[in-house]
Amino acid sequence: MRIGKQDKPYTAICTSDERSITVRGHDLCDDIIGKTDFTSYFWLLVTGAKPTDTQRFFANAVLTAIAEHGLVPSVVAARMTVAAAPEAFHGAVAAGLLGCGSVVLGSAEVAGRFYADLVARTTDGTPTADAARNGIQALRAAKQAIPGFGHPQHSAGDPRALLLLELAEKHGIVGNHIAMLYAIRDALPEVLGRPLPINVNGAIPAVMLDVGFPVGALKGISLLARTASLIAHLEEENSRPIGFIMSGAAASAIDYDGPRSGS
Repeated sequence: MRIGKQDKPYTAICTSDERSITVRGHDLCDDIIGKTDFTSYFWLLVTGAKPTDTQRFFANAVLTAIAEHGLVPSVVAARMTVAAAPEAFHGAVAAGLLGCGSVVLGSAEVAGRFYADLVARTTDGTPTADAARNGIQALRAAKQAIPGFGHPQHSAGDPRALLLLELAEKHGIVGNHIAMLYAIRDALPEVLGRPLPINVNGAIPAVMLDVGFPVGALKGISLLARTASLIAHLEEENSRPIGFIMSGAAASAIDYDGPRSGS
């Protein structure tokens, strides 16, 4: 049974023969191993081109910015999974990544698509400020959050976002997407009635889009970075387990309000 398009059976990422492995047109052993750092290799794999020094700098910056933030839901899920199934290290990593969604961790992708869409609306001459205001109003009408803004802990400003944007200014890479991020920030008090701080999942896509990273791969940044963190947490869980402590704390914190048996 044929499902979907089947007329272009090609891949441009990797091939191999009995003598060599070719990745994006480069010999893996002769050109990459021992000569290319992993961040550059990640960029090459995703885009097909080696990054410039500036692109590599900001890819490194955002990967380190989003990798770790304590016992967040992805980490809790992973640690509790490996506590229950210590043989399933890979399954615990997967459990942590499966919750990468529109609210936590994966929101950089949602924000990036939102900014890119608003930037596209300015190509007909619509002022950036107007596009930002209209975008916020549309989200509010649909009762949706403004992606990339607000933080439950860093209410005075997400320090990671502030630093990434400071680095963007310093390195002169501020483009249409960071400009749109600022326009949204500036329009929020008028449209929403109060300001909201830019969070790291707002800064990351704006920065990465302005240095040329594809919007369709933005979630991959969070997944790659958080994988490193999950491995660290699972290694600690094996030697200093807290998974069952968290499970017990959850059970103690939640009261049952359903019907009682025999009532």
